[in-house]
Amino acid sequence: MSIFSKTLTVIRRLWVILPFCVLPSSVFSESSHPENTAETVISSSSIGDNLTLQQALALTLTHNPTLVAFSAEIRAREALTLQAGLLPNPVLNANAGNFANATAKGFDGDSVTLQLSQLIELGGKRAARIEAAAAGRDVADWDYEIRRVTILAHATQAFIEVLGAQAHAELAAQSLKLAQKVVETVANQVKAGKVSPVEETRVNVTLATAKSAKLRAEREWAVSKQTLAAFWGGSASAFATVRGDLERIEPLPSIESLNHRLKQSPTLRRWLSELSRQQALLHSEQAKAIPDLTVKLGGTHFLDNQDSVANVGISIPLPVFDRNQGGIAAAERHLDKTDAELRAVRFRIDSELNAIYQRLDAAQAEIENYRLTILPSAQSAYQAVQKGYRLGKFALLDVLDTQRTLFNAKAQYLRALTAYHQGLADLDRLIGGTVNEDSQ
Repeated sequence: MSIFSKTLTVIRRLWVILPFCVLPSSVFSESSHPENTAETVISSSSIGDNLTLQQALALTLTHNPTLVAFSAEIRAREALTLQAGLLPNPVLNANAGNFANATAKGFDGDSVTLQLSQLIELGGKRAARIEAAAAGRDVADWDYEIRRVTILAHATQAFIEVLGAQAHAELAAQSLKLAQKVVETVANQVKAGKVSPVEETRVNVTLATAKSAKLRAEREWAVSKQTLAAFWGGSASAFATVRGDLERIEPLPSIESLNHRLKQSPTLRRWLSELSRQQALLHSEQAKAIPDLTVKLGGTHFLDNQDSVANVGISIPLPVFDRNQGGIAAAERHLDKTDAELRAVRFRIDSELNAIYQRLDAAQAEIENYRLTILPSAQSAYQAVQKGYRLGKFALLDVLDTQRTLFNAKAQYLRALTAYHQGLADLDRLIGGTVNEDSQ
């Protein structure tokens, strides 16, 4: 076997074993990123007449277009992580010496040289590159999680809005029904000559107002249903009503426990991952200051005497002028900037938590006040005046006034309940979980 053939054999063997000398064990392990492999997908056609919160959230999670777009970004970051771990390609050089020499026989050249060169990255460049790409994937994961909990919180708030609007529509229907009864009663009294016809005109105005309020409540209910259905690209006609317990109020956990859970907030975790990414990018820039080594292995075959020689060489840049000083300085400044942004995020979410908690605490107190004092008093006053009116002790104006007061109190109570549950959804979004975990 000629020296040239032996050289080519050595090149092939070297190229076979070379990648395994520099591949880290992580390349051979499976990706640690969890895939969403949910097999049960809910469709809008399976909702039924009564939509529950769980169904609404499942539809949103499955079909919301924004979440689908974020899923594609995560897959793109995973592809970049794969690309970051790839080795540089080898380079094959082929040269013919004394080209087109008329005296040469068998080939238009006096010698043929084949050379294979391979760049070997030094200073941990590849590991730093993989680390930065993996950190970028983690940031994308947390960006998705932030958007997911935000959209689910907004969908929950939209569901609560529908539940509240539905209750308002029912209350408006009750008010209209009661106004119709009052009109009938007064009309009979006018026919009997017991009250003035002016009283009938007055209650007719009240009836018209109740009809207008009912139509307005039904329109608001329809609009809120469409707003909710938009979270999964559906239609409000897919469900007739929503089912839920608006009056279910649970004690709030302590602010101390919520502050502890805030450490796992998706927003905070995202910026911690971004800080890790900037640190990895700094390591990558620092590694670029170390020059890479190029190994060359080849052989030359002389055609005139059929001799062959092997060629071995290395090359390495001399870091005399460019040691990536600018890249390192820029990466350090980006790291400082991210650290400052992380501190700002900590302060912002702490302030937001305290503000939401104070609103919820005040809403709980307001709801209790309506339950224990306002609603019982308004109901008692209305019943007493209604009974007294039948006995001639109160005027019609007193009946209408206490009726209006009672229904206004009920409407305000519903608004307080709606605001409370929407505030809970906002708190769930901030901490990235359910406030009352034990009740789930």
